[in-house]
Amino acid sequence: MGKSLTRKIIESHYVSGSMVPGEEVFIKVDQTLTHDINAVMTYLAFEAVGLDRVRTECSVSYLDHNLLYIDHKTPDDHIYLRSAAKKFGVHVSQPGNGICHTIQMARFGAPGKISMGGDSHTPHGGAIGMLCIGVGGMDVATAMTGVPMRLKMPRVIQVNLTGSLKPGVNAKEVILEMLRIVSIKGGLGNVYEYTGPGAAALEVPQRASITNMGAEMGATTSIFPADEQVKKFLTAQGRADAYIELLPDEDAEYDGRIDINLSDLEPLVSCPHQPDNVIPLREVERKPVQQVFIGSCTNTSYADIAKAALVFKGHHVNENVSCTCGISSRQAYRELLRDGYLDILVASGVRLLEIACGPCCAIGQTPPTEGIAVRTSNRNFKGRAGNPNAKIYLVSPETAAATAILGTFASAEEILGDDIGQLADIHEPETYIVDDSMILPPLEPKKAAEVEIVRGPNIKPLPVPDVPEDHLIAPVSLKGGDNISTDDITPASAEFSSMRSNIPLMSQYCYHRYAPDFAARARELGKSIIVGGENYGQGSSREHAAINPMFLGVKCVIAKSIARIHKGNLVNHGIIPMLFEDPADYDRIDQMDELEIEHFLTQIPTRHVTVTNRTKGFSFPVTLDLSDNEIEVALSGGQLRYLKKQLAQQQEG
Repeated sequence: MGKSLTRKIIESHYVSGSMVPGEEVFIKVDQTLTHDINAVMTYLAFEAVGLDRVRTECSVSYLDHNLLYIDHKTPDDHIYLRSAAKKFGVHVSQPGNGICHTIQMARFGAPGKISMGGDSHTPHGGAIGMLCIGVGGMDVATAMTGVPMRLKMPRVIQVNLTGSLKPGVNAKEVILEMLRIVSIKGGLGNVYEYTGPGAAALEVPQRASITNMGAEMGATTSIFPADEQVKKFLTAQGRADAYIELLPDEDAEYDGRIDINLSDLEPLVSCPHQPDNVIPLREVERKPVQQVFIGSCTNTSYADIAKAALVFKGHHVNENVSCTCGISSRQAYRELLRDGYLDILVASGVRLLEIACGPCCAIGQTPPTEGIAVRTSNRNFKGRAGNPNAKIYLVSPETAAATAILGTFASAEEILGDDIGQLADIHEPETYIVDDSMILPPLEPKKAAEVEIVRGPNIKPLPVPDVPEDHLIAPVSLKGGDNISTDDITPASAEFSSMRSNIPLMSQYCYHRYAPDFAARARELGKSIIVGGENYGQGSSREHAAINPMFLGVKCVIAKSIARIHKGNLVNHGIIPMLFEDPADYDRIDQMDELEIEHFLTQIPTRHVTVTNRTKGFSFPVTLDLSDNEIEVALSGGQLRYLKKQLAQQQEG
């Protein structure tokens, strides 16, 4: 049997380990990316390792998330990140240049490369035939050292696309349909590889909407072939030399298959409070909408915004709706300005925001009390928009525009009628405006050696966990339910995001919206254990959701299941992630029960641990779904300790 595209790329980067799905494989990483609200921890970790320069082909630091400078903290972080990048040989994409995933794919991406990014939507770059994986910041720091990265060898699922999208139906509908099929955790351990004539017809930014939101399925990543569409895109970017054709074999072997006829799709909507709560738009109750946001890396390509503008043309935003638009790159912004589409938006009453992530991660445009917000972004967890009692619905740009006009849920066809066909005439530019003046290239090594890293007063040292105790006795500081997100653990917003370089400060707000008394309780207990339900730690890659509990003394998380990136972050930062062997044991434990684990250091390598509930007088088994390498990291007291030891051994060798 032939090989999938995913397997070909992993084989070409293989260093050691097993290529059997579910087993551990080590691979060489070509590129890394970070963004401002997570990256300070990454570069603090890289500093602590002691290397003079990154050892990747290309590493980029993006200043793109929190551009709402509410006090000194974020601008200080940006100065630190610029100076660290100069010191270590990293590109910097300046504020206003664009959102990391859009820029990385357009200006640095290349078929066949492997990229690891400190953001869960890094799979965006799979649209051009790259294998792009979202990880925590400590993993990015590790990749920048040149050390081969661990990966659980994925299952590869073929998604065969046929037919073509009707006017008014966006690529957003493809990934919403996938979420309806797969669910928010059904993709765990999988790569979704899109094939077929329907895939071949999708332009690269359309593909990126699909690969970007593949993160919401819990997938390792998603990927399209590097075909004529990719060649056209890279040529339009002035980067034709980066193109190589990269396709799966005609007889490629896959671990599963999903078939979707694009011609059958209709406008869809993801309803609160999970991305997989998907129904047809026509079935949504037509409630009044208070806010519409057209933006984020997911759905603001040139063609996305141009189509939304055509829906708005000759109409005006409803008087009861606050409608904003945040375009994902300066390149697209200038092209839309040149071609008159931004004028249409402004004439229609749409407010143009900064070229940044912004409202997607609750940095500005928080919905009103009990408000309904309709967005083109990628997540609708409770509190994701900054207001826990708001309800977020995810739709396409065409649907968002129609909704803003009518003040309730509406499709583009309801606005355009027989003129809906004009949307099919909108395509990406044949030649993009190329201006990389806001990307600072790495300094030469001699000049870099002279750079001093600048630290503002809010930047505190990276906390380093202790090695696990052999005899652990600790109470349950929190018993959580299913689908606790990283937004629940470390809340988003301009205010909270600006705290992320200061763990002593940020930790005070750990679980702030989910369990407001958690931080004070955990501090008082000194050491504790968290118990969770299904899909614990879903959502973003922010490792602060592991660092903050660790700083507050959390030693273990015991859950029914744990999201991929968060599990890695827990291991990296010294918290042992464990799973109930019998999910019924979850119901037998209450908050503040005292748990005991004897001979912990001996039990961890066996991956089977016995926990005793001293309060209720029973014992129960848990398992560790960890690879051999993750076991070593856990026993070392986290990735930083393990990495230093590994690099020291290399130097001695």
